[in-house]
Amino acid sequence: MKPRAGVIGLGAMGLSMARNMDRAGLLAAVWNRTAAKAQALAQETGCDIAADPVALARQCDVLVLCVSADADVLGLIAALAPALAPGQIVVDCSTVAPETARRAAETVRAQGADFLDCPVSGGVEGARQATLVTMVGGEPATLERARPVLAAMTRQVVWMGPVGAGQATKAVNQVMAAGIAAAVTEALALGAAAGLPLERVIEVVGGGAAGNWFLERRGPTMIRNDFPAGFKLALHEKDLAICEQLALQCQGRLPLVEAVRADYQTLMAAGFGDEDISALYRRKCALFGPQTEQECHGE
Repeated sequence: MKPRAGVIGLGAMGLSMARNMDRAGLLAAVWNRTAAKAQALAQETGCDIAADPVALARQCDVLVLCVSADADVLGLIAALAPALAPGQIVVDCSTVAPETARRAAETVRAQGADFLDCPVSGGVEGARQATLVTMVGGEPATLERARPVLAAMTRQVVWMGPVGAGQATKAVNQVMAAGIAAAVTEALALGAAAGLPLERVIEVVGGGAAGNWFLERRGPTMIRNDFPAGFKLALHEKDLAICEQLALQCQGRLPLVEAVRADYQTLMAAGFGDEDISALYRRKCALFGPQTEQECHGE
């Protein structure tokens, strides 16, 4: 018997994830803070619209959360808790601190239900195409019961350890993403300053040892001064703050992350927080003076 899945959070990621669950015949109901999004999805799929998180919990076996911030996750868990029962599973696909995941699990388990922290990677394209990868923290037996739901929206599901391990793995992922974004944007800014044909730079470099997903997918758009949000810059900055917090707990620091966050904060102050993280190219072009900055921006 297929589990009945419910989704809370129909943003850029959650909406596509819910659609993929529906295609697999698993989506029973949704709830979203902005009701119009839930209504549109219900008209499209025929799923129910829950009146509130409690109502959603009362009709679903697996509850999938996909929201933006730690406070949102803990607030929703507190709202769901009175309606949770043994056998239910809360799956949190948000990106939050490992400690937040552990606090959420404690609340859920006190009701006899169980919890998995399941942050995902792959951006809006991955959510749309069901090619996300999922990093799971929790009990292996709980993961097996939730696996049909996760498999409907991701291509790879990997158990990382107890609750919190999924979020710690996502922190590692976000540090790498920051480094790749910084390297690619800085390198292409150098290419622009040197007067190179950047389309051909991307083609030839992408075929060698420096080739990567970010260069392939975001390089062509950034050199056209186009930054459609695949992963919003402001959200990555929030995630990198979590990475720094985890590093401090491990008695270390992340100099690369500190530098990228400083650039992100400057861009956010200038009104670019809702652009893709490839908007970091704006900052890197500025390293080479006004003429290169104007050329990078097509001025």
